[in-house]
Amino acid sequence: MKLTWIDVRGLKDLTTPVIEEAVHVGIDGFVSDDPELLATIPPNKSKVGLVLPGTPQPAAAKLAEIADILVVDHTLAGKYEPASPSAQKGVFVTVTGEESLNVACTVASTAAWTLVEFQQDPSKIPLEILLGATDKAEGKLITVVTDLEDAEITLTVLERGPEGVLLRPAAVGEATTLTEICQEGTEQLKLEELRVTRLAHVGLGDRVCVDTCSHFKQNEGILVGSHATGMILVSSETHPLPYMPTRPFRVNAAALHSYSLTPANRTRYLAELRSGSELLAVDTEGNTRRVVVGRIKMESRPMLLIEAESPSGGKVNVIAQDDWHVRVLGPGGSVHNITELKPGDVILGYALTDQRHVGYPIREFLHEQ
Repeated sequence: MKLTWIDVRGLKDLTTPVIEEAVHVGIDGFVSDDPELLATIPPNKSKVGLVLPGTPQPAAAKLAEIADILVVDHTLAGKYEPASPSAQKGVFVTVTGEESLNVACTVASTAAWTLVEFQQDPSKIPLEILLGATDKAEGKLITVVTDLEDAEITLTVLERGPEGVLLRPAAVGEATTLTEICQEGTEQLKLEELRVTRLAHVGLGDRVCVDTCSHFKQNEGILVGSHATGMILVSSETHPLPYMPTRPFRVNAAALHSYSLTPANRTRYLAELRSGSELLAVDTEGNTRRVVVGRIKMESRPMLLIEAESPSGGKVNVIAQDDWHVRVLGPGGSVHNITELKPGDVILGYALTDQRHVGYPIREFLHEQ
């Protein structure tokens, strides 16, 4: 989970509802230059006092007494210190060019907390430089973001992003969305060993290749299945192929009606995917990550029905292109060409416990066969 801070300065009529929402949804820190407002923040939340060159001295002194983290502009270095021994000190830097970026790199290399604002810069290159320069620093870097979209982009700069972001909400609801954006990673899946029970050539159908914006590892693929209750792990095209180069961004997945698993425990039909859609890449250990779909490629091909059974007796069904170069993954990262599968072979899959309606888990009677 990345750290979520919100700036409660200048919210006017939104101040109370935004703070109430932010407390409820688990925002980590509240930033203000008003000691009276900061004093109203619950004790289980970080009170971040911000002291800038224009902050009146009495207010700055009071912030030093109240704040859990006292963030002071770098031009005021050494002038204000937290009053409590348990409070921490941070440094604020506004980056407007190369000189101030160098200051930010120096500060963030040693400070416990560094709050950085990149003013009017359309590029994330200054943030990339800062992250690279402070890669091994022990302190935490918080970056000011302009809106929720900026937060999403900022948190993935150089893949890892800063430790957190600071947003001034423009409306009630943005604090909630910010916490969702800052939830790092994806869930670990408990894959099962499925035993192949039946294979059948079923004739012509439309299969979908999923081309992503990511490079798959050799033990990664995506989960696909004809039924929402069970899926098979289909390999990416990262393994050598005859007559054609590998395409490490692609999974030759299954027929267009098939489900695949997306973030937040939702399923999508392969035919629904578009450029910009998200899927879960899954490896043979059950590790997952988000991947963005670049495109899908749908073509008519001969199709092969694969049926398998889980240890608990659950039935899994996939219809994929009937060709040697389509592969599924098995225990230990083993790779199986689907045209060489036979009953009794063991492959990997995933059992979902809920039925689905428009991709969401539901609790109602639903039968698939």
